[in-house]
Amino acid sequence: MHVDPSSRQVRTGGGATLGAMDHATHAFGLAVPAGILSTTGVGGLTLGGGLGHLTRKYGLTIDNLISADLVLADGSFVTASADENTDLFWAIRGGGGNFGIVTSFLFQAHPVSTVCAGPMLWELDQTPDVMRWYREFIVRAPVDMNGFFAFMTVPPGPHFPDELHFRKMCAIVWCYDGPLDKANEILNPVRSYRPPVFEHFAPMPYPMLQSLFDGLYPTGLHWYWKTEFFKEISDEAIASHVKHAAHLPTLHSTVHVYPVNGAAHRTASRDTAWSYRDAVWSQVIVGVDPDPANRDKIVEWARAYWSDLHPFGLGGGYINFMMDEGEGSIRATYRDNYQRLAVVKAKYDPDNFFSVNQNIRPAAAGVKGGSE
Repeated sequence: MHVDPSSRQVRTGGGATLGAMDHATHAFGLAVPAGILSTTGVGGLTLGGGLGHLTRKYGLTIDNLISADLVLADGSFVTASADENTDLFWAIRGGGGNFGIVTSFLFQAHPVSTVCAGPMLWELDQTPDVMRWYREFIVRAPVDMNGFFAFMTVPPGPHFPDELHFRKMCAIVWCYDGPLDKANEILNPVRSYRPPVFEHFAPMPYPMLQSLFDGLYPTGLHWYWKTEFFKEISDEAIASHVKHAAHLPTLHSTVHVYPVNGAAHRTASRDTAWSYRDAVWSQVIVGVDPDPANRDKIVEWARAYWSDLHPFGLGGGYINFMMDEGEGSIRATYRDNYQRLAVVKAKYDPDNFFSVNQNIRPAAAGVKGGSE
């Protein structure tokens, strides 16, 4: 890990975690827009796109990628950037681990130090009102303000009062990176409209926010994921959320609806492999539990939830939130960018050596991949 405070550039190895990167950058009052848990790997998150607390202000993680060093399937070393191997640079910004092993990333960091952040919780029966307010607010709010909507079972432990433990509730997890004296002013409308049952919205170092929920998700848990992009959150979709959120199957299972607007919309769908720049939200439904005996319970709940919401979506989902769902789902995720990705794949990994992933198959010889 190396931080250059003068250029605000960060060089990190491919195996680093967000926590390690945040630790290095925070010393200089900087941060790279990336994720919501410090235990997340930089490499996987970046190659799939990179949503997080700073998306609305500074874009996806790939929007802040300057270059990457890779080892290709034939053992050769290359650098991908706006000046070198530009087709590969386009592909790795959203195309996942299909093209090589990234040994080093160079990111553009931004001035981020103390943010005002944390969760607000409401009773589950207040979901329709809160979600309707949220869907209007988050597309108009200053880009300094980010917040993702969530359904959760309140865990026992610090921060949450005893009377809320194990209750199913809806929440918004905020991150405000602007003048701290303006933070509460921006959120006062929701407090007067539907006062939260609990809130922990306070100034904190950015790495503290990134690690706030690490304790809920230690290593060794069993996960099942379903995902979808949305352009709007309709009243019908909200009704489906209420129906399924009432039956969160385990303590760790959750649903997050991340905003994908603001700075993330400044890049066109064809400028990177990440094609859903027209999406406004990215939803993930995760069934999670430490006991493998609960596999069927978490899988069936997640699938039923997704099936009810899928008709309201855009047809594809965020690649970092996908399981092994087949080539059709992968094509739906990349849309018109898929064929160009297949051509790049054929150039850099013609034998599909890197295939234990959301796999993009090499294009047949002579197939063209669209505009550069």
